Amino acid sequence: MTVANNRLRGHWWSTKPHGCLPVATWRCTARLLWGLLLAACVAGCAFVDKPTRPMMYDFGPGRLGNPVTSAADSLGILALSDVEVASALDNTAVVYRLIYTDAQQLLPYAQARWSMAPAQLVRQRLREVLGQHRTVLSPGDGNVTGPKPAHVLRVELEEFSQLFDAPGRSFGLVRLRATLVQGLPGGDRLLGQRSFVVQRPAPSPDAAGGVHALTVATNTAVEEIEQWLSQFP
Repeated sequence: MTVANNRLRGHWWSTKPHGCLPVATWRCTARLLWGLLLAACVAGCAFVDKPTRPMMYDFGPGRLGNPVTSAADSLGILALSDVEVASALDNTAVVYRLIYTDAQQLLPYAQARWSMAPAQLVRQRLREVLGQHRTVLSPGDGNVTGPKPAHVLRVELEEFSQLFDAPGRSFGLVRLRATLVQGLPGGDRLLGQRSFVVQRPAPSPDAAGGVHALTVATNTAVEEIEQWLSQFP
């Protein structure tokens, strides 16, 4: 009887309820499940689209040749003021108009930006081109004495956008107003004023095409301003 009881007692201690696992096994299983869950989360994050940074544009490097300075003294000194612009264009957005639906609305491209505000880009290009043949100063450079009073060039940027006149067809439009005055002790003397309107076709109906068209149009307008200034030695 004692032997039988011992056998039964031993059998009872060695038997587990059906379906149960040791504690160590449960811990290993939990760790494995957590590992699989973490791996799945990491793999899922790899397929999530990352935010796309806007493309940055400017007018390019400009003229690569050395500046021509031989005529600087004969042309005198030109003070180039900051380019004035309306608040709607005083930002880095690349904008367009759908003139076949609503020409009064300026629309920005979501994934395209200028490296600086268009007015700053235009002034930079003006200073670069005009400085090829004369001394160009900023208003903050101070008074510079010379054989004659310096001319002051003031420019207003009135339009700088890509215009779609039909779906899939657009052009860049740049409109500038230039005013030239001569600084005198008694006040400025008006020498001349003129508007420059240039449009150039865009090679593609997108931001890149608009940037190209606006760059070419700006370069043309700056060259026309340079020719106009040559009338005022």
